Amino acid sequence: MTREIEELINRPNEVTRKKNANVRVILGMSGGVDSSVCAALLKEQGYEVIGLFMKNWEENDQFGVCLASKEFEDVKKVCEVLDISCYSLDFVEEYQKNVFQHFLAEYKKGHTPNPDIFCNREIKFKVFYEKARALGASFLATGHYCQKINMNGHITLLKGADGGKDQSYFLYTIKEEVLENVLFPIGHLKKREVRLLAKYFDLPTHDKKDSTGICFIGERNFKNFLSQYLAIQPGKFKKLDGEVVGEHSGMAYYTKGQRKGLGLGGAGEAWFVVDKDPLLNIVYVERGENHPALFSHSLTCDEFYFVDAKFNDGIKSFKCKAKIRYRQEEVDCEVHFFPDGTGRVYFPEAQRAITERQAIVFYQGDICLGGATILTAGPSLIATKDHHHQNLS
Repeated sequence: MTREIEELINRPNEVTRKKNANVRVILGMSGGVDSSVCAALLKEQGYEVIGLFMKNWEENDQFGVCLASKEFEDVKKVCEVLDISCYSLDFVEEYQKNVFQHFLAEYKKGHTPNPDIFCNREIKFKVFYEKARALGASFLATGHYCQKINMNGHITLLKGADGGKDQSYFLYTIKEEVLENVLFPIGHLKKREVRLLAKYFDLPTHDKKDSTGICFIGERNFKNFLSQYLAIQPGKFKKLDGEVVGEHSGMAYYTKGQRKGLGLGGAGEAWFVVDKDPLLNIVYVERGENHPALFSHSLTCDEFYFVDAKFNDGIKSFKCKAKIRYRQEEVDCEVHFFPDGTGRVYFPEAQRAITERQAIVFYQGDICLGGATILTAGPSLIATKDHHHQNLS
């Protein structure tokens, strides 16, 4: 064992701080390298580890082999190397009802939801968590790149140590009483370090490619997948002044700020989606990545979740940082709560492509406070400018 590997295995975190004889941990295993290394680290620290594979989706590859079964085979190989037990549990019905049907309903309305957030809320940290506890587990463990800490008697969700892989954005709905019984064994590591450990432990997944895209779509063509479930109607591409500039293949295929796949050419800057009208089936486009119609200083939101459920009790407003999409630097904002359960978020610096039904997630330093679902973007810069001119006239 090299000094680097020894340091990685023993680096202090919530797993290594505990002395764990006879402590049962049920680990959600996907067949990927991250959950595989979680299993190795938990075993190294003396936990009684049981691997559980969640079957959420039923589909065969081009050879008729069940894709979930292929992933479970990798789970079994890892568990055999580590000499731990593993099982597969079927959550297909729960996933269809609570994640996939919601996904389809939102797309039918012309929205672009984030199914990973719903999967974490409704499946991994609800029915899967409840199953783990029913099986006598003291903890549920997952391979998410995030961390937790006890601050002033409250369990707090923290960003993962690897800024490029941090997944706290997708976990903002997790409740404190659940978080208390969850372990993130690799949250304090960088992805490069996880790969090193996978090779050291001789895990068969050590060089397995990371999964990408929406979990049930993967790397397949998004249009082809969605067309299997929704009756997609073509419509018009229009500029904001009403000029028709082309025909789109279905409003569900486009999201605000999108450039690729529009099929609009001509001289000048590239076209970008700036808005959508679900009732009229119109996708509005304008030229230029920084067109003012894409930018707004505010948004309205609902469905607030805070890790500490008492966070906003009696609070009418607070300042923090926020992300309106996963791959974004946090920005300053001010959050205001309304009696009807909605809220409005103001940004000193106008934000690009605020998208309905995506998540806005709030941070203070490394702490993930919680988040909400975006209802609407506030007036765009072009609308604000037009309003200003009207006031002057």
